[in-house]
Amino acid sequence: MDRSTPPLNSLFQELILEHYKRPRNKGELPDPDVSIHMKNPTCGDEVHLQMHVKDGVIANAMFVGEGCSISQASISMMTQLVKGKPVDEALGLAAQFTRMMHGDADAARDKRMGDLRSLAGVAKFPVRVKCALLGWNALEEGVGKTG
Repeated sequence: MDRSTPPLNSLFQELILEHYKRPRNKGELPDPDVSIHMKNPTCGDEVHLQMHVKDGVIANAMFVGEGCSISQASISMMTQLVKGKPVDEALGLAAQFTRMMHGDADAARDKRMGDLRSLAGVAKFPVRVKCALLGWNALEEGVGKTG
């Protein structure tokens, strides 16, 4: 093995920190169709997810929130992934992400998950799984109100 190549876990940690330090789609969304606030009472992480949903498609998604690098990176990656996707497809991704967070190796290899696959290691830390799922829970609850 080439010692100059950093371990894969290190690359994943860098990606998570990149999304935490420079989150994508962070800010208020004007006139959202969906606005959902969720808080993890165990650790204090919170997200406020706002979306425009038009004709069954998530046209735009933004968030504001505070919390650990895992919760904030997860929702940053999530908003990137679900923008422009039909609600049904976004819910399928949410289910796949949840499976990954519960240790499903096949879900962790699913290329449709994009950068979110960097969070697969969180499954080894059950107390942190809720952090990673916070934004996804907001998505599921929010789009459930659009139907």
